[in-house]
This record gives sequence, C-alpha cells and structure tokens, in this order.
Amino acid sequence: MNRRHHLSCLGASLAAAATGGPTRVDAAPTSTVPAIDQPLPWITPRVEGPGLSFHTFRSEAAQTDASFHLYTPSVALADPARRLPVVYWLHGSGGGVGGIAPLSARADAAITAGSVQPFRMVFVNGLPMGMYVDWANGRAPLETMIVHELRAHIDANWPTIRSPAGRLLDGFSMGGYGAARFGFSYPELFGSVSMLAAGPMQETLERTPRASRVRADELLRDVYGGDQQRFLALSPRQLAEQNAAILARSARLRLVIGDRDETFGNNLDFHAHLLRLGIPHDWIVLPGIGHDPLAVLDALGERHWAFYRAAFAAAGI
Repeated sequence: MNRRHHLSCLGASLAAAATGGPTRVDAAPTSTVPAIDQPLPWITPRVEGPGLSFHTFRSEAAQTDASFHLYTPSVALADPARRLPVVYWLHGSGGGVGGIAPLSARADAAITAGSVQPFRMVFVNGLPMGMYVDWANGRAPLETMIVHELRAHIDANWPTIRSPAGRLLDGFSMGGYGAARFGFSYPELFGSVSMLAAGPMQETLERTPRASRVRADELLRDVYGGDQQRFLALSPRQLAEQNAAILARSARLRLVIGDRDETFGNNLDFHAHLLRLGIPHDWIVLPGIGHDPLAVLDALGERHWAFYRAAFAAAGI
C-alpha cells in the first residue's frame, strides 16, 4: 500500500477483524520488571556474528555503564571514514539478546545482495521490561539514555549521517512501542519509524493482550509510578496527537501486524487513530502471522527493505 490510506481500507480491516480476526489472550510474558532490590541488567552477554561488535558507554543519567551491540557492514570496514545511516533496533520484552545474531545476519545478507543501501545497526539494551521510558522511580532513565546519551555516543565515535533522514527506528512488540515513542517525541532526530507488532498501544495499562492483570499492575507500578495518566501521557497515542502536524509533514512511518497476533486489535485501533490525526503511514497486515519477530520479517520479505531503501534515499544515499 502507498503511504496515504483511505478510510475504506480501515473499514475492510475492521470487518475482517470482526468476522475472522484473532481472539485476545492473556498470556503471561516471559519476564517481568526486576524487584526493587535487584540490580538491573545494564550489561548483556556478548553476541558474536558477522559484522557484530560489543560495546559499553557511560550513562550519566543512570550513573552506570550500559552495553549495546553494533552491526557494521563490510563496506564500512573497507572504508572506515564512510558516513552511513544508522538503524536503532529496539527489542521486545525479555531482553532481545537472542535476536541480535539472526537480525544482523539478515541485514548483512540484504546489504551484500544489494537489496538495501549499507547501514549501521545499533542493538540497544532496553532491559527485559524497560518500556523505553524514563521510569517514574528513577531507576531506569531509558529514554534519556538511548535518545540522548547513546545516540550522541554513536555519532561521536562512528561516521554517521547526523540528520533525521540518517536515523531509522525499528522495533518489535515493546520495541515497536518504544520506536513509536521516540520517533513521535523527537521527529527532529529520527526521520523514519518502523513499528512491528507494537504494544502496548492502548489508552490504559490494565489487562493487555500479552500480559495478565497482575503483570500489567506490576508494570504500571514500577515503571509508570502506578499512574494511568502518566502511562497515557507517555503513550504513542498521546505523542501522535501532540506532534501530528510535524509527523504528517516529515516522518516516514510503518505499522506492521500479523492477523493472528494477540495485539492485532490494538494495532488496528492505533492505525485508525493515526488516520483520524491525518498522519500518513504504511499499514501492513500479514496473513497467518502471530507474535514472532523473525516470522514478521520473513513475511514482509522485500517490503521490509523497500521501507529502509526509501528512508535512506531521503538521506541522499
């Protein structure tokens, strides 16, 4: 589909959801917010793979060192001074370490085949259930760490294209929520935002498609200070409303969901929300796909790299 959609597309999607869409389930997530007296896992295990390197940086906001992985294509190894765009990959709940190798391998294969322009890819450490926000209790200032400190560290230490067109946010599930949050909050920093099976995209954090009421209450308490209004104020829904005009003019957005994903209904509602706000975006529904990042990317196929190519073309690459 092209970037501007008609409300008739929404009607068709709503009809499909009503007649044959997936039912929501309350499956407990594989991990939860660490107890208040437990240290947060700021340093992840090292992952090996072609073009992958493991790094740490100092976060003054959190007063700790934190880790990240960086994928660098071979063309950059041959020409170290060449400036490349940067993809910031935001993982889902659980920590995302297991996805680093297969995701970087897909990027390496696509670049090698000429399917997409060369780019660097930063795999952030967003904690198992960090939610990509500055926590109300101050334990995990993740938005400040990633958007301001890590981004500045990357630009200072590698030759990057230091413009919004040179930075693409991509993420799955919790990471899709984080990509939306960062992209909608800082359109002057990030020109393209890809939201894959993003969540939570609803207006309140109560029982959600992929978390029980107990887990949702725990997350609300520890990350958002037990305040539903804080959750809403930090949500992609609210941020889209606040910055609708600039997002409609300058951002390249993509919302992708499998029709068998438990979060389908919330993503469909968020799609409708963006339409009401007049914010153009790609809306892609993947038949037969559930909540699995690699399955989503496999089903997207060439469309995944087409989004990247268009984003990087805007950076003059």
